[in-house]
Amino acid sequence: MTLRRKTAEHPFGTIKAWMGATHFLMRRQHKVATEMAMHVLAYNMKRAIAILGCRTLLEAMQT
Repeated sequence: MTLRRKTAEHPFGTIKAWMGATHFLMRRQHKVATEMAMHVLAYNMKRAIAILGCRTLLEAMQT
């Protein structure tokens, strides 16, 4: 359970905090799924920039 808290639940807690710890803005499952996908993409991009740096990430995306 301790390992699970460290690995799986941290990103979701961070994303929820970014969203303002509130409900989704959209209605209907396909719209909510799109909204969540956008949040996850933003989280992953922010993490990649923090780990690799902006220049390295841009170079990797261009190849």
